Amino acid sequence: MHNKIEDIEVRLFLEAIYLKYHYDFRGYAMASIKRRLFQARDHFGCRSISMLQDMVLHEEAMLGALMSYLTVQVSELFRDPAYFRAIREKVVPHLKTYPSLKVWIAGCSTGEELYSFAILFREEGLEERTLFYATDINQDSLRKAEAGVYDLDRMRLFTENHRLSGGKTSLADYYTAAYGAATFDKSLRKHVVFSDHSLVTDAVFAETQFVSCRNVLIYFNRDLQNRAVALFADSLSRKGFLGLGAKETLRFTDHHYKFDEFARDERLYQKREAA
Repeated sequence: MHNKIEDIEVRLFLEAIYLKYHYDFRGYAMASIKRRLFQARDHFGCRSISMLQDMVLHEEAMLGALMSYLTVQVSELFRDPAYFRAIREKVVPHLKTYPSLKVWIAGCSTGEELYSFAILFREEGLEERTLFYATDINQDSLRKAEAGVYDLDRMRLFTENHRLSGGKTSLADYYTAAYGAATFDKSLRKHVVFSDHSLVTDAVFAETQFVSCRNVLIYFNRDLQNRAVALFADSLSRKGFLGLGAKETLRFTDHHYKFDEFARDERLYQKREAA
C-alpha cells in the first residue's frame, strides 16, 4: 500500500512541476525518477514527496536545486574513448567533405561532451567550419558548461580518455590550472551556442550533420525515446550521423528504419538517404 501511495505522489509531483514550471518529466522511466526524487526528498528533509511538492510549488528558488536531482549530471571528457576514436577514424573523413558543419550535443549537462567534441574537431581541422549547439533543460548545468571549469583532480582521467580516443595533442594545451580547478580555454567556445532545449517538448531548431545524445534516452520511457529519435532524424541532413550511449540502441524505437548502423559497437548510426 505504501508503494502505491508513493507512486501516486510521484505522478502528482511530476504533474505539478509540469503545470507550474513547464518542465515535463512525466515520460521519464518511473524507477529512475522515483529513485532521484527520494534522494531529493531526503536531502531537503521532507517526510514525503507531497511535502517536497509543497516546497517546490511555493518556493521558486527550490526548482534549481531540484533540477540537479531530476537531470543527469554524470559525465567526463572523452567518456567511452572508443566512441571518440570511431568518430575520429570513421566519421571525420565524411564530415571533411562538407564546407560547413552543425553539430548538436543534446543533453550537454555540464559540458564535458561539448569540450570533447570541440577539442577533437580542432585536432582534426574541422573546428573553424563547425557550429556547435550545446543544449540542456537544466539552466545551472548550461552555466557550468559555459564556464568550462572542472575539478583539477578529474584531469588525470580526462587526459587518459583523451589519449585513448586518439588525441593528437596534450589535453593540458586546452586548459589552465589554478586553485584546484582546471579552466578550459574560452577559444573552445568560440563556435558554440548554448541553449535551453527540451527533447520532451521542444521542436527541431536546425539542420545538423552530427547529433550526439548519450546516456539520455535510457532515462526516457518508450514514447519519449520515440519522440527524441524522431527529432534527431528530422534534424539530421541526408547521411548525417547520430551517436548514442553505450547502453542505448535504436533497434526498439519506431524510427530505427531511418538509420543504418555505422559503427555498431560504438553506437554510431548514419541516417539513410531516403529516410
